[in-house]
Amino acid sequence: MPAPGAIDIRQFPCLSDNFGVLIHDPESETTIAVDVPDAQPYLDILKATGWRLTHILITHHHWDHVQGLGTLTTETDATVVGPERSRSKIAGMTRGVEDGDDVLCGPIEVKAIATPGHTLDQISWYFPSLNIAHTGDTLFSLGCGRVFEGDLEMMWASLKKLKRLLPDETSIYCGHEYTEANARFALTIEPNNAELSLRAGEVADLRAKDQPTLPTTMAREKATNPFLRADEPSVKEALGMTDKTDAEVFAEIRTRKDNA
Repeated sequence: MPAPGAIDIRQFPCLSDNFGVLIHDPESETTIAVDVPDAQPYLDILKATGWRLTHILITHHHWDHVQGLGTLTTETDATVVGPERSRSKIAGMTRGVEDGDDVLCGPIEVKAIATPGHTLDQISWYFPSLNIAHTGDTLFSLGCGRVFEGDLEMMWASLKKLKRLLPDETSIYCGHEYTEANARFALTIEPNNAELSLRAGEVADLRAKDQPTLPTTMAREKATNPFLRADEPSVKEALGMTDKTDAEVFAEIRTRKDNA
C-alpha cells in the first residue's frame, strides 16, 4: 500500500469552473482520474508526465463530469468505475458500484460512499490509506450541491454520512471551484464564526491570485461550512430555529442559498 507522501496528486481546471484530478502512484504505476469534464487537460498532463492512465472513477452522470469520458477511454483504455444505478447513462463503464463497495485501483483501496441528493447516483470516493476523498457535487468547500434528483432530507443525510465516515484529517477534493461565492453566503448564516471569517479572507486572497481553494479538509469544513453545521446549536440560534430539527435547519440553509 503506497504511503500518502509517495503519491502525486494533480488538480487542474476544466471547463469554466470544474476541476479534474489525477492521482499517481509511481511505485505501481497506477494512475487514477476522478471524473472527466473534458478529456484534453487529462491527456495533456498524461503526455507531459509519461503516466499511463489505469482507472477512471466517476462520481455521477451529469454531463460536466462525464462528457470527456469517451475520448479519454479511447485514448487510454482505462478501467471505468461508476455508480451502478447509472450504468445506462454512463457509456463505457467497466464496473458499477453500490454504497459500501471497495475498489482496488492497483494497490490503492477506494471506498464507494453513496451520497445521493444532488443526483440519485452520486458516489463519493474515499481513499483511506491516502487520507483523501473526492466528494463530487455533494460536499463543496464551504458549500454543498444543489438538490436536483433527491430531496433536502436525503442531501442532509448524505452530508451527515460524510461527517461520520471521513476523519477530520481527510483532504477533500470536489467537482467545482465555488468557494468564494460559498464563503460570502456562509457569512450570512454565521457572521460571528471567527474561523469562517478568517477562512473567507484566505479564500478571497487565493482567488485574487487565480489560485485554487481546494483541497480543503474535513476538519475545516466541519468548523466553517454552514451546510455541515445545521446540527450545531449556534447555527440554529443564529437562524432563530432552536426548536427545529437538524434536517429542517439544513433545508432552510439550502433554500436560502438557492434563492440568493
